[in-house]
Amino acid sequence: MSETPRCRDYAEITDVRAHDPAAVGRAWQERRTRSTLRGNGRLMIVAADHPARGALAVGSRPTAMNSRTDLLDRLRAALADPGVDGVLATADILDDLVLLGALEDKVVFSSFNRGGLAGSTFELDDRMTGATAASTAAAKMNGGKMLCRIDLDDPGTVATMTACAQAVDELAAHGLIAMLEPFMSSRVNGKVRNDLSPDAVIKSVHIGQGLGATSAYTWMKLPVVDEMDRVMESTTMPTLLLGGDPADPQEAFASWEKALSLPSVRGLIVGRTLLYPPDDDVSAAVATAVAMVR
Repeated sequence: MSETPRCRDYAEITDVRAHDPAAVGRAWQERRTRSTLRGNGRLMIVAADHPARGALAVGSRPTAMNSRTDLLDRLRAALADPGVDGVLATADILDDLVLLGALEDKVVFSSFNRGGLAGSTFELDDRMTGATAASTAAAKMNGGKMLCRIDLDDPGTVATMTACAQAVDELAAHGLIAMLEPFMSSRVNGKVRNDLSPDAVIKSVHIGQGLGATSAYTWMKLPVVDEMDRVMESTTMPTLLLGGDPADPQEAFASWEKALSLPSVRGLIVGRTLLYPPDDDVSAAVATAVAMVR
């Protein structure tokens, strides 16, 4: 079987999708993969799973992520840094990147995504709408990520927890990382808010790490909050720190640097802060984060 040619530009991606959709699967099979950890055992992962849940704003820019080609440009710039281990994204973005040849020798996490779109009446209905353990394994990725928002006043939460537990088990059966992002959440003035107080994050960690029949392949994805040393005492799971969309990137960098010294922390998984910095210098923002992780 001949090697699938890599797309040179975005028009070629559309052409391939129209005329030879099977090329996507071939590109995944021919991609050069890598083990999740190497070197100092830390990871620098770029996240791009925001658009699929309708989160297109970055800071004061409400339509920052509207352009797919601009996002891909930014992702390719980030992945070109040898200190960036890989990417977390939904299938649509990952398929574009693999066709472009941007995922060679990179760690790849699929996003199982969430059904609860921000601002919707069904926002806490977080049934999974993206990747599956089977699709993640078939594409020879390193693992899958799922969100687990826990609202003690919403009976639908138990369905989310059950789905996450099942995903943990299915990923473990394939020997793949199950990356859980837990939050204690509630509606405040009609809007869903995550409780980022240390004790709430600690509670979410305990609930999240108990999901599934095995924790052997479970990792945590946690926000950097106050008293992070106390938060990290709640788990022995390898943990990646999430970046969010901070008002002050420099303040975020300082908080990450401090938290990276904690025992269970194994690196960063950051999206908008690095891909859409205020000066739009993606390479410089990524280099700053990489220096912290390395």
